[in-house]
This record gives sequence, C-alpha cells and structure tokens, in this order.
Amino acid sequence: MDTNAAAENLQVIRTLMERSALYRRALAPVMTFAGATGLVAAALGWLLKIGQPRAFTLYWLAVSVVALAGVFLISRQQALKDKEPFWSPPARRVTQAILPPLFLGLMAALMLGLPSGNSPVPAWWLPPGWMALYGCALHAAGFFTARGMRWLGWAFILAGSACFFALGQLSIAPSPFQAHALMGGAFGGLHLAAGLYLYATERNGKTA
Repeated sequence: MDTNAAAENLQVIRTLMERSALYRRALAPVMTFAGATGLVAAALGWLLKIGQPRAFTLYWLAVSVVALAGVFLISRQQALKDKEPFWSPPARRVTQAILPPLFLGLMAALMLGLPSGNSPVPAWWLPPGWMALYGCALHAAGFFTARGMRWLGWAFILAGSACFFALGQLSIAPSPFQAHALMGGAFGGLHLAAGLYLYATERNGKTA
C-alpha cells in the first residue's frame, strides 16, 4: 500500500474515533429531518393522488433531492458550528461507501419507474428496492459512523425484503396510492424513530 494512502487511512480512523460523539450528535437532527420529510411527502402524495408510475417516481425523486439538500445544509451548519471542515477525509469515506447503492437506486427508478403505460406494478416494486438499497448504503456508512447506523440499515433491508416477498404473493397489485404509505412508513417512520432514539440516548449519556 502507498505510504501516503496508509497514513491518510490511519488519520481517518483516528479522526472517526476521536469525534464519534460529535458525529453521533449530528445524526440526530439529520435523521429527524429526513423522517419528517418522508412523512410529509407521503401525506402529500396521497392527498394529491399521485399514482401513475411516472408521476410517482418523479415525485419521490424530487423528495429525495429535497431531503438530501436538507441533510447537506444541516451537516454543513453542524460542521461550521464545531469549526470542522465539511468535506473532510471521513466525509469523503462515507460518501464513497454509500454512493454505489444510491446510484443503483436511481438507475432502478429510471428503468422501472419511467416506462410508458399505466401499470401500477412499477410504482409498487420501486419502494422495496429503494428500501433495500438504502439499507445497504446505511450499513456501509455504519462502518465509519455510529454502529447504530448498521442496525438501521438492516431494518431497511429487512423491510424491503419483506415487501418484495409480500408483493410476490399477491395476484393483483394493491392501489399505487398505498405505495405512498409504504414510503412514508419506511423512509419517514424509521428515520424519525432513529432521530428520536438518538436524541433520547444523548440526553441519557448512552452510546449508539
């Protein structure tokens, strides 16, 4: 291994160990924001009757952009508050770890969610795939952040797998509008539960 690369890896590991409590505190508002965004988006999608595959996919892709932008701003604000560089070597490591499954989720949306026609199947098969891939991303990030991220990743993976199995047993796909409830329960509910847990354990002085 190159000497400079080895030194950088050791520095990243040391930084992550020294600042694990700081990174854990930053996760609480990030998770809470992501959960609230997911729940509000699911409610709006239901009320606005966004049910066509193309509209459903584009809507939730837009929601993901809003969520990512909010996470970016919260993380940047936290970094400025603690006088930390935002695009630090640990941040680059986490980004590199989560990028492949997130990219695959985007490709799945483009392939399955944007065909012509009015079949509700794409709208229903996308959420479980997104959940599983997002869970893989969280699990990968968990090796660089709080270990609770890996447990949250497994929760998304298992939820997505259970949905895949359930859909495979149905002869008729449920209403596409109910897919919004599934997205809200997963990306809204799980994130919000994680955020509340982090806030509660932080006050009690526990570690995740």
